[in-house]
Amino acid sequence: MIKIQSADQVEDSFFNGRDFGDSIDTVRTVLNNVRMSGDSALHEYSEKFDVSAPASFLIPQEELKAAAEKMKKNEPELYESLCYSHDMALKFAKKQKECFTDFETELESGVFTGQKNIPVEKAGVYVPAGRFPLVSTVVMTVTPAAAAGVKEIILCTPPRVHPDDKKNAGSKGTPGNAYVGGKPYADENIMAAAYICGVTKAYACGGSQAIAAMAFGTQSIPRTDVIVGPGNKFVAEAKKLVYGTVGIDMIAGPTEVFIIADSSADPKWLAADLLAQAEHDVVAQPVMVTTDKVLAEHTAEEIEKQLETLSTKNTARQSIDTCGRIIIAQSLEQAAELANRKAPEHLEIAMDEGSERDRVVSLVHNYGSLFIGHGAAEVFGDYSAGLNHTLPTSGSARFTGGLSVRMFLKTVTTLRTDNKLEGAKKSARAAGFLGDAEGLAAHARAARLRLE
Repeated sequence: MIKIQSADQVEDSFFNGRDFGDSIDTVRTVLNNVRMSGDSALHEYSEKFDVSAPASFLIPQEELKAAAEKMKKNEPELYESLCYSHDMALKFAKKQKECFTDFETELESGVFTGQKNIPVEKAGVYVPAGRFPLVSTVVMTVTPAAAAGVKEIILCTPPRVHPDDKKNAGSKGTPGNAYVGGKPYADENIMAAAYICGVTKAYACGGSQAIAAMAFGTQSIPRTDVIVGPGNKFVAEAKKLVYGTVGIDMIAGPTEVFIIADSSADPKWLAADLLAQAEHDVVAQPVMVTTDKVLAEHTAEEIEKQLETLSTKNTARQSIDTCGRIIIAQSLEQAAELANRKAPEHLEIAMDEGSERDRVVSLVHNYGSLFIGHGAAEVFGDYSAGLNHTLPTSGSARFTGGLSVRMFLKTVTTLRTDNKLEGAKKSARAAGFLGDAEGLAAHARAARLRLE
């Protein structure tokens, strides 16, 4: 059962980032091998780690289209839901882009300063396909890149055995026993989502080796300017190590939800939202804070009831028992303070509309996404409300937000001058004196020449 504790019993380590093992040596070897050997290293690692090691990596566009058409025919509700999710995400991302304006202004006479927002040329997107292939990740990573105006989007996702190859594969097609030499293929739902989102270059390549390929480039997979998307600890470590060679969105850890609830909240809804997070991973962290001890107890009981009918019970049970907790706070102000210290990925305010809820909203400021009110389920942010679900974890919401069009835009500055005007002359004189002060004689000379 989920742990219930008072706020004064919460240990300091609860607010620290969480580390789940060191994989740096393994990943460093993979990165170096891919950088040196390119495709040949990718083939080697596919054969070693994946269920399929295809002869080539680029999935033909007709395969993506066929997967989308198959989904539309066989699973029309899923197809329409993906289309809706993409439409909502695109609307939101385009609205975000409107905030990044270009301008030029004359700060002083003859000194014209400006800002431009330029999309990167190539974006790399990683879409994991482990226990639960994350089709929604395609939407959340590709869509903001497209809205930003990125010219080329490269998607990598772990390979699968092509249907045409299954007879020849026989008993092969399991991790460590890959079918070698077949056609490039991936999870069909991921391919369908890629087609819906307009992806034209999808590669059957997964793991840390895919991150290396997008960071350094190989004979088949282009080098990209930024890499985004979630993954396991090896993918996360690879992204950390290639940062600087390419830009990355963030280092994502296990998912987490933090709910501030008062007596107006429904225990059934609270339990459902906590379990929706818990089922992701045995180390997912579902947390609730309330001033109402009775609500805490009822929610804990409801979690037990709902677990019994949950198909993901085994995973959710471990998460609830080892990482979950309900904290009894003395006040809503203390609840908000705990949330700010934790800086959770997802923060829900499960309260009725009114001044009290508004006050709590005004008090919290560290979170990846904020869900206000009983109806704003965090799962809507995961899938279908336009928000991006690629969010900071392990306390990194203290200093960054989630994935957005910003990741794919370079905000750069411009300067032009009219050296005949007094403002430009003043800037030249100031630059000359500052160059002198720093002992940079060429700087000072370059500035004063503009005064001649």
